[in-house]
Amino acid sequence: MNIATDPASPSKIVEADLRIGDQTVHFLRCGSGSTLVVLIHGWPQSSHEWRNVMPILGQRFAVIAPDLRGIGGTSSPRGALDVGAFDKASLAQDVHALVQALKPELRFERVVVAGHDIGGMVAYAYARLYPSEVNGAAIMDIPIPGLDPWDDIKASPMTWHFDFHTPKGLAETLVQGHQARYFRTFFFDGLAEHPEAITDEDVAAYAAAYQSDENLRAMCEIYRAFPKDEAFFASRTEKLDVPLLIVGGENTFAEILPKMAEALANVGATNVRTAMLERSGHWMSEEQPERTAAAIASLATGGRD
Repeated sequence: MNIATDPASPSKIVEADLRIGDQTVHFLRCGSGSTLVVLIHGWPQSSHEWRNVMPILGQRFAVIAPDLRGIGGTSSPRGALDVGAFDKASLAQDVHALVQALKPELRFERVVVAGHDIGGMVAYAYARLYPSEVNGAAIMDIPIPGLDPWDDIKASPMTWHFDFHTPKGLAETLVQGHQARYFRTFFFDGLAEHPEAITDEDVAAYAAAYQSDENLRAMCEIYRAFPKDEAFFASRTEKLDVPLLIVGGENTFAEILPKMAEALANVGATNVRTAMLERSGHWMSEEQPERTAAAIASLATGGRD
């Protein structure tokens, strides 16, 4: 495997696939350096979410952005769809396996993980599972299952899709063939301050990442795993000194940042700071890529050595 980038073009994004066990992992890569920044996408997105952020971070760091299991070019491990193994700890284990597999070639010394939406849950799970191997974790515009104010968010009308995705087979059947319209109408337009930042071509790319029946099953299993996620995160109360950065869009989750910080402190997190992303809706990596990159860079340069 050779995914080295051109030193003269550190901002150029390269696509790659890597076989790890019985799973094929698709990821994007750019930049180089002693710090590896791992960008974890949200829903209904894929690694394509980070296309505008990676070139900025690639000027200073090695950067990778994988597709999560079952999404886009990444396959699900054998049997994962049958048993619903889409809890965020399992997804974090996938990301960790990729990081470990790339270490001999990329030769990084530090790891920072940053996740948006569902990816933010995965980033926090990564920090909980591998605290000695991560130098910082960013949780971007998403509450953590099982921690305050998760119950309030679940009860909000804005998260109606949590329940819609839960019954076996329902959302898969209704969404198939209508992915682009579903994603654009209810989510990209509905939760954006600047919906024009996500073009029709971008929506088509996301729809393609959830095109197959297997992709749609994976999509729903991510949500069906929330009860298991709640139990996992609520049970992890050991001291955690990994620096955590919680980022909220000014027009979405910024108002819950104090509650999230307090909840994380109550379960043992000792180094938590918050940041509001101005003039941003939920899709911060696309609406405000420069500000998003700056927030992640602040963690990558100021996290634990």
